[in-house]
Amino acid sequence: MEQTGQSVPKAVAIPHENLAMAMAYGHTMISGQPQAVVVHVNVGTANALTGLFNAQRGNIPMLLAAGRTPLNEQGPKGSRTRFIQWAQEMYDQGSMVREAAKWDMELSSPGQVGSVVDRAMSIAQAEPAGPVYLSLPREVLAEPLPDIGGLAAPDAHRAPAKTVPSVAAISEAAEILTGAINPMIITSTLGRDTEAYKHLAYFAERFAIPVVSHFPCYACLPTNHPLHAGYEPAPLLKDADAILVIDCDVPWIPNFASPTADCRVIQAGADPIFTDYPMRNFPCHLALAGNSHETLMALASAMADTLAVDDAGIVARLQRLEAGGKIGLGNATGETSIGQSWISKCIDDAKSDDTIVVSEMGLDLNSISFNQPGTYFAPSSSGGLGWGLGAALGAKLAAPDRLVITVVGDGSYMFGNPTPAHLVANNLGLPVLFIVANNGKWGAVERATRAMYPDGAAAASNDMPLTTFGNSPAYEMVAMASGAYGERVEDPDDLPAALERALAAIKEGRQALLNVIC
Repeated sequence: MEQTGQSVPKAVAIPHENLAMAMAYGHTMISGQPQAVVVHVNVGTANALTGLFNAQRGNIPMLLAAGRTPLNEQGPKGSRTRFIQWAQEMYDQGSMVREAAKWDMELSSPGQVGSVVDRAMSIAQAEPAGPVYLSLPREVLAEPLPDIGGLAAPDAHRAPAKTVPSVAAISEAAEILTGAINPMIITSTLGRDTEAYKHLAYFAERFAIPVVSHFPCYACLPTNHPLHAGYEPAPLLKDADAILVIDCDVPWIPNFASPTADCRVIQAGADPIFTDYPMRNFPCHLALAGNSHETLMALASAMADTLAVDDAGIVARLQRLEAGGKIGLGNATGETSIGQSWISKCIDDAKSDDTIVVSEMGLDLNSISFNQPGTYFAPSSSGGLGWGLGAALGAKLAAPDRLVITVVGDGSYMFGNPTPAHLVANNLGLPVLFIVANNGKWGAVERATRAMYPDGAAAASNDMPLTTFGNSPAYEMVAMASGAYGERVEDPDDLPAALERALAAIKEGRQALLNVIC
């Protein structure tokens, strides 16, 4: 603070709680440092809940703090002075967050503040990481801070160190994988840890094990890696005799494909069986609880002890995989109308290797490459829409020198509080490129309906009920109202040049939005 010379976190005003939560998420996924979001009492907490659910399932450490309606109607400093303070009081404000927060507490005295925040942040960062919640009654905030001799040093309240599975468990896993003819690896969020990302690349190549990133939230393996087996596990599942599921909550969809009964499944991660999921019944013949990087290193060492470096079986498996055409990805070559694959291909041509790409219902991963860690991000599997805009702004705050591109569906764009998002981008000087993949409907709802009722009346309709938006707004003009470069793109051939113009605006320090009609 200027008045005291103390070092304090930088405070920024974000005019919507869901946007603030997404920005905190986005900053942490780049910086690795937990952020704090402070909101207004119960109604502010309610607006932040979608972001809280996303942070919970994304294992993002975060402190959400909220005011609490004054307890006293009159008397002490901080007692009620506004008419809304009667209606906003709750019996248990923390009950709103307990499905999603690892810990919640109400500050009861000003002298507690240091120890309470230290406790909150330690719990938030303990694996599996996640958000915590602190409510702040106004009377407590109004009291003078007593002389408590300063706050504790940060290293006095560190989160637990990274753990590794037992030697016996690692040995058993090594025996399963080295004895398999067709092993495979399935992951989704391993790329959160850049060291784990690097070691997975080594591990897969050393032992010739194909890697599937199923609904990935991070880049987990370089796209050009010889063992990158794409994003759909089904082609490999039917022949797999051993599967290492590492940092992945949903390794396959049982209604569509499952491994055989004889296949041995190893589940690995900080919480390998996802104990906070009420129902998750994927096979688990062996659970390896621990940090994924440490687990992979220990597993590689144990497997190398039983295999020669030029093991003939590994070489033969790699040759068989390559011959079978299961390794490698395809690319879009152009379209007569704009779709996700063409948007992805054009972005791939325009971006650099260290560009940060944030996707919320907007990209086709088979048409874009990511060959460095920390370059691709998608929302957690909780499905709380409106994440992409704020996540991109948070990422830009954390990495101001890197190009940040976010691709969102038009539904996600509207859920992302676009007016506040563009205002914040303008006020904070965050030149982000926003691309709206605008198909004028809830595409995910339409696909889910067709999958469940392929022969139903809704599927046969030319205009499926409750999915289309009708006359969509000119989204580019929403951004332009906050000083952005905006452009509407309808012809596929026009998209590359439109991207060039948008990126030129980014270089000038302006945000940009392309409203791409799909």
